[in-house]
Amino acid sequence: MDNSNKTFLIYGVSKGLGKAIVQAVPKPTDTIYGVSRTQPQETLNLDWICADLSKPEQAVSDVKATIGQQKLDVLIYNVGIWEQQAFSDNYNFEEVSAAEINQIIHTNISTCILSIQSLIENLKLSNNAKIILIGSTWGVDNHNGKELVFSATKFALRGIAQSLREILREHLIGVSVINLGYLASEYEIDKPMQDVLQETEYSLIPLADVIQAIHFIISTSKATCVKEILMPAMLDQNV
Repeated sequence: MDNSNKTFLIYGVSKGLGKAIVQAVPKPTDTIYGVSRTQPQETLNLDWICADLSKPEQAVSDVKATIGQQKLDVLIYNVGIWEQQAFSDNYNFEEVSAAEINQIIHTNISTCILSIQSLIENLKLSNNAKIILIGSTWGVDNHNGKELVFSATKFALRGIAQSLREILREHLIGVSVINLGYLASEYEIDKPMQDVLQETEYSLIPLADVIQAIHFIISTSKATCVKEILMPAMLDQNV
């Protein structure tokens, strides 16, 4: 395992999984850049980049202006917004506005593509770069969710990863997607796992389990490509 200091660029750091990644994945001596629209809580070694990911070109410019020509070792795109009535009995695709559809596509996909494109040269400077895209079980075959726009963007994320693997193969840059089911994202990462399991009645994935998956991907050598990890909750009947 490479114990040298790394530079991380993590998207979606203000809450939930992104916040947990910042707190639990990098070492204290690593450099961390975190992207979000809302300022996260102050964290050691975290350089916050304020960006509105629903505005792709401006967001990419804001991030690139800060990163410049620095080496990037790990890029984690942890972004996923969905329709306002998603995951409820009130969801009706026919009532989703064009503005909302475009906002979801821009945030989840357009900014992802443009961001990675702008940062490939930074990733090439690493001796073992990893790109990790946080996907969803709504992006795998035969799920039973109705949330069309969210699902479309998460399927697209897998397509991005598959093509990126071909583009970056010669540079030995690993590209991975972690397709997650329902997360216990309202709990802080330092809450004891047994408490999370009991309070959620084993229906939600503890954030600590996702952190372990991310650690695994980062720990692999550049001779290995972890293409996808599919991680539904044990009791999840969506997949």
